[in-house]
Amino acid sequence: MLEANKVRLVMELRQQGITDQRVLSAIERVPREAFVPEAFHDQAYENTALPIGHGQTISQPSVVAFMTEALSIGPRMKVLEVGTGCGYQAAVLSGLCLRVYSIERFQELFRSTQKRLSELRFNNITIKWGDGLQGWFEQAPFDRLILTAAIKEIPKILFDQMADNGIVIAPLGKRADDQWLVKFFRRNNGEWGQESLLPVRFVPMLSGIVDENVDS
Repeated sequence: MLEANKVRLVMELRQQGITDQRVLSAIERVPREAFVPEAFHDQAYENTALPIGHGQTISQPSVVAFMTEALSIGPRMKVLEVGTGCGYQAAVLSGLCLRVYSIERFQELFRSTQKRLSELRFNNITIKWGDGLQGWFEQAPFDRLILTAAIKEIPKILFDQMADNGIVIAPLGKRADDQWLVKFFRRNNGEWGQESLLPVRFVPMLSGIVDENVDS
């Protein structure tokens, strides 16, 4: 049943305009049911967002596919993800690039996701517990950057960690009902240009880290 639902989802993504076969194949290879709570396994291949705890969600597959396609990822690239969540987006990215570096602010999510990715053998993904809005200087520069929660403005510190060929994809918006997925790209003169892609609705991006052991 799940496999049939996965095939149906990939066909739906094609109908919604996802044309990059590498992206579609990457999504087809990732077992989305492994990234959602057991209670939602029957909905794993519905084109919808699902809760994963801590007020976070796993994005709907069409948004994951669209964001991934917009990044134009090459096989030798390094990608930085801000907001690991359950690890689904990172898993999709991992099939397209050399290495994914991902940062999660919730310590419990970080631990469970690290365990999940290890068990599923996504060996080219490295995640850490930290404040994603500070980036990951030790691993910079990055060819691509993706933010998986909505932010009003991308911090300069993240742009500073991008390579010359950099592309950034992020949901931007001051209000939950006024968010746009925006693509940033370097122009020939080195300055950053941007393009609004489509309206979206994401949970808000927050700074700092959350240590559940301390909070409790």
